[in-house]
Amino acid sequence: MPVRLFSPEGMLPNAPYHHVASATGTRSVYVAGQVAHMEDGLPIPEDLAGQVAQALRNVARGLAGADARFQDVVRMTFYVTAWQPEKIGELMAGIQLVAEEIDLPLPLPPASLIEVVQLYEPGILVEIEATAVVD
Repeated sequence: MPVRLFSPEGMLPNAPYHHVASATGTRSVYVAGQVAHMEDGLPIPEDLAGQVAQALRNVARGLAGADARFQDVVRMTFYVTAWQPEKIGELMAGIQLVAEEIDLPLPLPPASLIEVVQLYEPGILVEIEATAVVD
């Protein structure tokens, strides 16, 4: 397996992500920030959990297009508007909602959550990027 995820002793325990990824693959895949746009053009969900779930589905679609999957991901970045620590439950609910469907490993690969004032379109609450390494 080209990607090894782990959290060395002494790092923040019980995080919902691994702290370190080590990769030995030969090809890098970079999925641009994905938001909750629906494939069929339906309105995007209005809640954070719904948007996280759909954005992750879109990341999975991008990975698949490059012959990659979440097991190949070495880094994820979540950009969230108006972040407050009490939103973590809703964010994690969105992840849990689709983890099995898109074969998302839990804990997640190394991840950062960055608060932003706004994203490119009103109503967009989250954008998710992913970097993968494949053989």
